[in-house]
Amino acid sequence: MLKIQFSLIFAFLMLSGLFKMPSGSETQDNRKVLKRTKALAQDWPSDLKVTPFAGPELTPSPACLAVAPTGEVYVGVDMMGSLGKEPEKGSIIKLVDSNNDGQVDQHTEFAKVDNPRGIISLGDQVFVLHTTFSKETGIASGMDLVVFEDANQDGVADGPSKPLIQNISSPKFLQSRGTDHATNGIRMGIDGWIYIAVGDFGFHNAVDRTGKKLTMLGGGIVRVRPDGTEMEVYTHGMRNIYDVAIDPYMNIFTRGNTNDGGGWNIRFSHQIQSGEYGYPVLFKHFTDEILPALVDVGGGSGTGALFMDDPTWPAKYNQVPMMADWGRNQLYIHRVTADGASFKQQEEEFIKLPQITDLDVDASGRMYMAAWDGAGYSGNPGKGFVVRAVPANWEYKSFPDLKKASVNELADLLKSKSAVARLHAQQELISRPTKKATKAAWKVAADKKLPLYARVAGMYAYAQASGEAGTKNLVKLTQENEMKEYALRALSDRKTRIGNVPVEPFIEAVNSPSERVQAAAIIGLGRLDRAEAIPALLAVDVPATLAAPAKGTEGPHATPNAAVVPAHLAVQALGALNAVDASVNAVGTENSRMALWALRYMHNPKAVDGLIAAYQKTNDEKQKNEILTTLSRLYKKEAPYDGSWWWSTRPDTHGPYYKGIVWEASPAIEKFLKEEQGKADANGKQFFADLNARHRMEIAEFGGDEAVAATEEVDVDLEKIRNQKGQVGKASIEDVMLAMAKIEGDAVKGKALFTQQGCNACHSIEQGEAMKGPFMGQIGSIMNREQIAESILKPNASISQGFASVLITAKGDKTYMGFISQESADQIVMRNIAGQVFTIKTADILTRKELETSMMPAGLANSLSYEEFASLITFLSQQKK
Repeated sequence: MLKIQFSLIFAFLMLSGLFKMPSGSETQDNRKVLKRTKALAQDWPSDLKVTPFAGPELTPSPACLAVAPTGEVYVGVDMMGSLGKEPEKGSIIKLVDSNNDGQVDQHTEFAKVDNPRGIISLGDQVFVLHTTFSKETGIASGMDLVVFEDANQDGVADGPSKPLIQNISSPKFLQSRGTDHATNGIRMGIDGWIYIAVGDFGFHNAVDRTGKKLTMLGGGIVRVRPDGTEMEVYTHGMRNIYDVAIDPYMNIFTRGNTNDGGGWNIRFSHQIQSGEYGYPVLFKHFTDEILPALVDVGGGSGTGALFMDDPTWPAKYNQVPMMADWGRNQLYIHRVTADGASFKQQEEEFIKLPQITDLDVDASGRMYMAAWDGAGYSGNPGKGFVVRAVPANWEYKSFPDLKKASVNELADLLKSKSAVARLHAQQELISRPTKKATKAAWKVAADKKLPLYARVAGMYAYAQASGEAGTKNLVKLTQENEMKEYALRALSDRKTRIGNVPVEPFIEAVNSPSERVQAAAIIGLGRLDRAEAIPALLAVDVPATLAAPAKGTEGPHATPNAAVVPAHLAVQALGALNAVDASVNAVGTENSRMALWALRYMHNPKAVDGLIAAYQKTNDEKQKNEILTTLSRLYKKEAPYDGSWWWSTRPDTHGPYYKGIVWEASPAIEKFLKEEQGKADANGKQFFADLNARHRMEIAEFGGDEAVAATEEVDVDLEKIRNQKGQVGKASIEDVMLAMAKIEGDAVKGKALFTQQGCNACHSIEQGEAMKGPFMGQIGSIMNREQIAESILKPNASISQGFASVLITAKGDKTYMGFISQESADQIVMRNIAGQVFTIKTADILTRKELETSMMPAGLANSLSYEEFASLITFLSQQKK
């Protein structure tokens, strides 16, 4: 009888489409993935069990994924890739392992979206970040953060998505280039915010559900509430981050994406709220003004990120940020150790996976990873897969149905050792009746016997549920040393709820012996918008060792410097408070260094008048020079960003502005500086010349050095090289690739061939050489031998590596075709296929078009034997600077 009942139920589920058995092709597909991953198994940790979960039949070209706490996996299939332009090639696929044996036995197409780049599963909601397309024109119109609902949990979204943020990437560059430098991963923190990794396309006039608009030039982190309100910039000055890893205490980590071949290396960073990280205008020559990265790890392409915090995982793999690197085919662990208000780190290779894109974990400890696996820059229906990783001794433990859990049961889950369990229990708890939810959450937050992570989870649950009514209790927590940092942060976390927050605990905490408490207090003072906070901020110490890099040198932008964090944050807070008058009045006092640093960014006529007045009052030559330097910096400001331009993959990194323009106080600054320069002796005039060059004022009377574009030419006849037919030229690409797998090659011979075959016409190898096309000095840390060989044989498959051809027509009936080796707001430097260099003023450009083909012609290896080609590849694969 039981068998009959089961059969009837099974038949019903099959007919209704709620249960799907794998088809024969899917099973065969999984076997292919198994075969593919077996070759990697020898490199995987022996105390983990990594197994195939889904192959390209279900999840081709997986760009991102998210896992529900109960184990359902949502995969963002992206058949457009980073360079595709045609819509209707993406979807969210839901995968279910109903019997928890590590195999997919149900799957549905949850929703159709283009270019999915980030997913969060939260109860009945699935948040997705993706590219949008105009229904009328079929071209990209922007990127949106949206939410789908699946109230009946049938694996298919109940209807169209609801937008939370619209236009969070500039459409012009989505249309011309694709989504590779656009807005990417999303993740929710225990504070209830959704954090969004913004690539360096930036965005213009993104709008949230309240109609609030926001513009950001370049990359960083933006955050928003799950209902699409309170959108704000969290950090700024990143190159091209793809995702964020968030720990239980709201420390956020990123690994930059820099796979354009131009020598801009991967940087692992601790993202501190309000911090400025400087790319591209400050991070080389103005490093005294930025928060540096924790490390520069060389070439690569950072993608997905996760802070692993799960009790089933071995201690050596737990409580660590895990960062995927697509270019290096590797998931890394960065072991972070406390260092003042920030961290130091140590990178370790962890799990090898071909072009890994994303990872996530459920509440039972199952981690899933998506592999692009050579799907190319426009997606591939036969490439890509998902694997599952669990500890060797792992046993499945079910996660409760949170909707059926009582308030007390949800509060107990806030004490779980699983970060996933805490987050999802918290979000369910705050949806319950306010009185019960706040009481239960506060009980956890106030319990001094509980672990810190549980109290922090309870505190943020309480803050979210109670609103402004919870201020009094949160202030109580600021009196506890253990909770002070987190309570200060929660009190100032939401600008819509700070009306009755007292400023005194923050001012007191600025002088805390704990640098982390200091940082939380300083950030909070910048958010509370209280003028009485300004004196405490001006009094923050600026480290005596902090100094601008010497002329012509690059500063330490990837060396941890925890000592600078409080001062840096105080400068940002003073700017947020528009503390012009107080800063001017502090010039010449014991707080002069802080005041002058803050004034560099205050483009206000009152600041200029105050600085001139301060200069005339002092006889201290050092202080006079500091004031002149500040005025020089204020002479120009960054042009308002309108979304019509982007600094490209090869921006001018001179700084301090990318597109500097004069403003209303510029004439007064120029007049004053000229008067002082006229009084100066020879040494003094050199000082003004140096200021003119450093800050690019372009005041002709001052002189000064100008950056000169590289003019060397390499005379190479590439057409002649490609027309010679050797062993490679006479064989199919497939045969060549098979041969390369068997021939080791000689790196010494390969180095000679690099010049002989004309590679040096368009590529540099050494860091000190002038930048040409894609930098080859680190190619071995970005591509393996197979990928290097393929990029030479099929150059058009790799044009996103920064080698796209550009066709420019200019005034005077001039035409140029080549690739851009450097670009500023005023000029571009272009190199043609013969290695000739041209500098073209942007004002003279009539049209500019990026072509669909690579500048690198196919066939440059035609004249080589298999042994020679293998030697060239081996030489390149060893370039890992």
